[in-house]
Amino acid sequence: MKAAEFDYIRADSVAAACEALAAAGPGEEHKIVAGGQTLVPLMAMRLARPSLLVDIDGIPGLDGIDAGDGVVAVGAMTRQRAAELSPAIRGELPLLAKALRFVGHLQTRNRGTVGGSLVHGDPAAEIPLVAVALDAELEAEGTGGRRVCPADGFFEAPMVTAIAPDECLVEARFPVWTGGRIGTGFREVASRQGDFAIVAAAAQVALDPDGTCSRIAAALGGVAPRPVRIAALEDALTGARLDDGAIDAALASVEAAIEPDDDLHATAAYRGRVAKVLLGRAIREARDEAAA
Repeated sequence: MKAAEFDYIRADSVAAACEALAAAGPGEEHKIVAGGQTLVPLMAMRLARPSLLVDIDGIPGLDGIDAGDGVVAVGAMTRQRAAELSPAIRGELPLLAKALRFVGHLQTRNRGTVGGSLVHGDPAAEIPLVAVALDAELEAEGTGGRRVCPADGFFEAPMVTAIAPDECLVEARFPVWTGGRIGTGFREVASRQGDFAIVAAAAQVALDPDGTCSRIAAALGGVAPRPVRIAALEDALTGARLDDGAIDAALASVEAAIEPDDDLHATAAYRGRVAKVLLGRAIREARDEAAA
């Protein structure tokens, strides 16, 4: 199929993009297009029918990765492949580096953007999952100025985020963990390598010199309307030794934190079972990496 008819504007600044979105007015679906790896196929199948596309691909200053002061800032237009290969991300955000290898295929990562994945808000997507796990902050600009939204409040429902109709995401800021021995784990199940995840799990742990877990982040994707932190599990394992028995006991809290659905890819029951298995593997991977 071909996309429905739409108007097109190529913005030369974030302000111009926001003004174009605001001028489109209420009642009309208008979209920003960046890498286009999700939106364009949806338009081709007429699952998305925006009346206006605002192209931000040529706006200077929206890409790039900057590490410093305990934060890695990733511009919204940064290509996923550039982030995957970035020494700053590999060194400071290894969880994100691991997750990026599961995002689509090499060809799509060459065009797809970090910001595009975040704004699309797929509850099973890898980049939003890591953003929630690591307490990232997302900065958006609109006609009223700039504002910062925590990742945990940014994702509202499947493919629905806190971005306002006249806003453009400009940057994602990921805090860098320091102190202790830190390890990360990322696991997912998909129908095929590169397909959308059915369930994904992310974990990051910090161990004290005696092997006690001083800090842990654990999150799941594909099992709720948005990526979810498993807070009860984190509380149970903080201050504990991460032996297999403690991890298995803490995984019992997963069921109460998720809301899996049935769809053509998997049943809710399957997702619930796999979520526990994958999160357990991700935590053990992170533990072993930190202890090495």
